[in-house]
Amino acid sequence: MTAQLATRAPQRPPIHRQSRLLAWALAATAGAIAAAALVGPLGLGLMRYRTSDTTLNQLLGSDAAALFVVAPLALVAALLAARRHPVAPLLATGVGGYAVYTYAQVIIGQEYLRLPGNVERFFPLLLTVFLLAEALLVLGWRGTPAHLPPPSPRLARTAGVTLLVLAAFLVFGQHLRPMLIAWQDPSRLTEYASSPTPFWMVKLMDLGIIVPAAVATGIGVLRHAPWARRMMYALLTGYSCLAVSVAAMAVVMIANGDPDASPALAVGFGLFALLFVTLTAMLYRPLLRRRVDDYDGPYAAADE
Repeated sequence: MTAQLATRAPQRPPIHRQSRLLAWALAATAGAIAAAALVGPLGLGLMRYRTSDTTLNQLLGSDAAALFVVAPLALVAALLAARRHPVAPLLATGVGGYAVYTYAQVIIGQEYLRLPGNVERFFPLLLTVFLLAEALLVLGWRGTPAHLPPPSPRLARTAGVTLLVLAAFLVFGQHLRPMLIAWQDPSRLTEYASSPTPFWMVKLMDLGIIVPAAVATGIGVLRHAPWARRMMYALLTGYSCLAVSVAAMAVVMIANGDPDASPALAVGFGLFALLFVTLTAMLYRPLLRRRVDDYDGPYAAADE
């Protein structure tokens, strides 16, 4: 009788080592991101950025979004990864992409030896965030479920068009005009004249990474390419985090009376943030309804 009851009792599937590793990586990333924000001017003020007042306002907004949005999202993803939930690897890939983009700019985009500060002393902490972000990209991509549920045709169209509109907005609404001014009369731009390093760093990463990825994935989604569905999850998650971050930057710049503040751009990025968060939530909804036992991703296998 005891043997029969043991046979009938539901057996809890073992947690695969990759899932456990992803959970720890996500939790460590959440802690490192929170620590980097708290030691900076947003919190304890121990880390002082070597940058202009304009860029400092942007970094304050970025730190606020990282502390209050991205770090909690990474922590939730860590809890989901511990349960082998199929959403966890997708969230990890998006958070990883956001952190690689953001903290590369934080590290490289400082005016070292030209402006006062001590950000270089905190390089080990910022490097830790960057390395953990790279780990999330690898572990999240490897752990992505083998069969992602297809979005509805309407949702797929909306996501594809939104990615293309984002690319056009970044090129023509965000970067083209400042670049033309920088080429012709850089003194007209406070942001560029006071801190040119992050100015060109952002241009490079947006026009060299964000825009091409958005265009390629947006076209792929509209053409129903199988590879684009996987990329769509990663990009929408990462771009949602970035859109919230940039919207926070714009709000802080307006609140602090920054000369380069733009209410129009603040509204634009706020709308993009709302749109991307809504699209991402709709995209994840079918996966959130799945049971952990239905997960067919790599983590479903037992430990070797």
